[in-house]
Amino acid sequence: MFVNVPDKRHRSGRWATLLLVVLCVAMFTLLMLSSDAREMAWVLRWGTVPSLLFETPGPWWQRVLDPDAVRLLTALFIHISWLHLLGNMLFLVIFGLEGERVLGSRRFLLLFLSGGMAANLVGALTLAGMHAPIIGCSGAVSAVVGAYLVLFPRARLGLVLPLGLYMEFVRVPAALLIALWVLLQLAFTYAGPDFGEVVWWSHIAGFVYGMLFAMLSRHAVMRRMRR
Repeated sequence: MFVNVPDKRHRSGRWATLLLVVLCVAMFTLLMLSSDAREMAWVLRWGTVPSLLFETPGPWWQRVLDPDAVRLLTALFIHISWLHLLGNMLFLVIFGLEGERVLGSRRFLLLFLSGGMAANLVGALTLAGMHAPIIGCSGAVSAVVGAYLVLFPRARLGLVLPLGLYMEFVRVPAALLIALWVLLQLAFTYAGPDFGEVVWWSHIAGFVYGMLFAMLSRHAVMRRMRR
C-alpha cells in the first residue's frame, strides 16, 4: 500500500514588526538615558532637517541623492516623547502584524522603510527652510495603515466603548476607523503645518504611499499565498 505523505513546509516567523518595535524602543531608551545636550545633538545629527536637506542649489532630487539624505531613514527610529512612541508602536502592532503576515517580512520591512522615507521627504518639502528636525516613524506607520486598508478592505477591528458604568466591546469596520483617521489628518493639515508640532503632510503622504505599495504588491501577495 502506497501512502501519500504531504510535504510540510515550515513557514518563517513574522520578525519585521517585532524588530522595528525593538529598535524604536531601544533608541528611545538610549536617548532618555542620555543628557539633554547629547540627546539634542543626536536628534539634530540624525533627524531629517529640511533646511539641511535642501540647502544646496539645484533640483531637489539631486540633494536627495546626497549621502546626508540617510537622515530620511535614521529619523524613523528617533522618538523623544513616550506618547509619540507609544502611539506609533500601538498602530504598528495593530496594523503591522496582519500586514506582515500577508506581505511577508521582507516586503513589509521594505514598505515601512521606503514609506517612512517618502513621508519624511514630503514633510521636508512642505517645511523647506526650517531648522527643526522631523523625527519619528509616524509617516512609516501611516504607510502600514494605508497598505492594511488595501489588503483588508472588509476587515473589522475591536473597539471598546464606555457606556455609562459599563464597557462595551464592538467590532467596527476597519475602513470606517481608518477613514475617520484620514479625515482627522486632513483637518490638522489644513489647520497649519506647525499645529501640534506634527508634520501632518507626512502622514498623508505615507498613507497614500502604503496604498500604492499594496496595490502594486497584489500579484506578489497572491503568488505567496498560493505557495
